[in-house]
Amino acid sequence: MLSALSHFQLQQYWWLIMSVVASGLVFLLFVQGGQTLIDVLGKTKEEKNMVINSIGRKWEFTFTTLVVFAAGMFASFPLFYSTSFGGAYYAWKILLVCFVLQSVSFEFRRKKGNLLGERTYEWFLYINGFLGTFLLGAAVATFFTGSDFIRNEYNLSTWQTELYGLEILFNFTNVALGLAVLFLARTLGAMYIINNVDHSPIRERGRKQVGINAAIFLVFFLYFLARILTKDGFAYDPITKEVFMEPFKYLNNYLEMPVALILLLTGVGLVLYGIGIAFFRKSTQGIWYSGLGTFLTVLSLFWVLGYNNTSVYPSFHLQSSLTIENASSSHYTLTAMTYISFLVPVVIGYIFYAWRSIDKKKINADDVKDDSGHHVY
Repeated sequence: MLSALSHFQLQQYWWLIMSVVASGLVFLLFVQGGQTLIDVLGKTKEEKNMVINSIGRKWEFTFTTLVVFAAGMFASFPLFYSTSFGGAYYAWKILLVCFVLQSVSFEFRRKKGNLLGERTYEWFLYINGFLGTFLLGAAVATFFTGSDFIRNEYNLSTWQTELYGLEILFNFTNVALGLAVLFLARTLGAMYIINNVDHSPIRERGRKQVGINAAIFLVFFLYFLARILTKDGFAYDPITKEVFMEPFKYLNNYLEMPVALILLLTGVGLVLYGIGIAFFRKSTQGIWYSGLGTFLTVLSLFWVLGYNNTSVYPSFHLQSSLTIENASSSHYTLTAMTYISFLVPVVIGYIFYAWRSIDKKKINADDVKDDSGHHVY
């Protein structure tokens, strides 16, 4: 049955799958955002333990989703993977180290015989929370702004700077998205902790942080959105495959793909609604509205990035740019992967079940004691 699908249809399908995974990842960055709020929300050791255990029960979800995204890109769009991870090496390497620090910190922070002390691991969580989210956002921004690499006739890419990815910091549009993702993660983290921790002082501090971080997030996100919608974008001719600069390309994509535009407007509206009810109405449910809004907004951005004859990984050397057509695996590989992808609903169902089981009871002071009978972070 699937063999009847064209190569291009399979490429579009797998860009959709990767867009969904990326959208889920950005939502799950609330864990990293919460890590940056440990000392802000927790003023005593007991309160800090409640905050850390609240987000600590979800760190595997974020880490696993990041790995799935990388593995999925490697399998479905290997040239995209090799060019990005092999070229922007230093940026991705630092990001990987940040996430390794996170996993080690949650598991060893309160282990008996911990030689480094709890505070050292808390600083590791701060590094992952601040630097990891910022770099991830800045790296993704290059999919819109472009990178400096050359691809030859054998599909071997060569990075043209000796900074190997760190040059993304010299483009303010990249920096703006990095900061937007950071402060969005902090906003979502505060809202999740408000929902998950049964402790009034922590919730009150959390609401204050929602307002502060949401305001900063909106400034950088709106700047990034305005910038990409008004700039020339990287388009390609579907017949000749020649890449060229098209004025207002990403704005045109939204106008020519109304579903993507609806997703963007709905997503932004839900994010704002979740922030509003968390900050003004003192609701504990803001995380779910803003979380869904985050998912829809990122999904729409990935659609205008990969569809409608747009380069998904543009190069300053235009004909070296990557698209879903020239960066993908073979028809056979994508077909085989598509059969496996039918198991995704089962995985999502398990995640939902595990999430509900973990969050069935709100965290309180008794849950973070060493003799609580629970695994503590």
